[in-house]
Amino acid sequence: MTVSGEAVHRLQQELTAAIDEADIQRGVALARDALSQGISPLDLIQDVIRPVMKDFGEAFARLDIFLPELMGASVVVKAMQSQVLEPAIRQSGGNSVNQGTVVIGTCQGDIHDIGKNMVSLMLQVNGFKVIDLGTNVSPQTFLDTARREEADIIALSSLLTPSLPYMKDLLKRLEGLGERDRYMVIAGGAALSEEYSKRAGFDGYSEDAITAVEICKNLMKQRKGAQA
Repeated sequence: MTVSGEAVHRLQQELTAAIDEADIQRGVALARDALSQGISPLDLIQDVIRPVMKDFGEAFARLDIFLPELMGASVVVKAMQSQVLEPAIRQSGGNSVNQGTVVIGTCQGDIHDIGKNMVSLMLQVNGFKVIDLGTNVSPQTFLDTARREEADIIALSSLLTPSLPYMKDLLKRLEGLGERDRYMVIAGGAALSEEYSKRAGFDGYSEDAITAVEICKNLMKQRKGAQA
């Protein structure tokens, strides 16, 4: 179902109001109503939740709001995700084939995880083994976990620009250790762009969960083809 611009704007306003009032149940009800009207979980995330959370992230960066408000926004959206969106996506079915292993997390300097959580969920539904490290993850933790889990892909998420140097630091560590070719490293989030990601040397960049899954599938095809 294509969501009209007017409907998107209305839902964004309703979600912003729910966050401002710290009203978790209002947020959950909004998500349920949207799905009952035929809006897909992914459209709700991409067109409504993501822009609203980006606005809150930018307000936090400008010091217009502070950490308690930012955390409050995350609490409302996480409730929408866990109670409504994730069950709806899981119900749509999944792939039992083992596509590969992905270590994912929000980089050091950033505590946002809404987008990262959705990518993690979509990867699992599509047959990937996912090790989710959470938020504010250091480059060394990514590296240690990737080694321990024998990961194929390291997926980095960032909404705030202060985390960007830590993303680059991970690539530098891999290169310095001679392990850059051992892992495919992808990145996503509002703090990045495709152009920035290419310049930095990432193997892939995605703005949304669906594209992230396709990138991971394509990277695994390339890896398996090279190993054949």
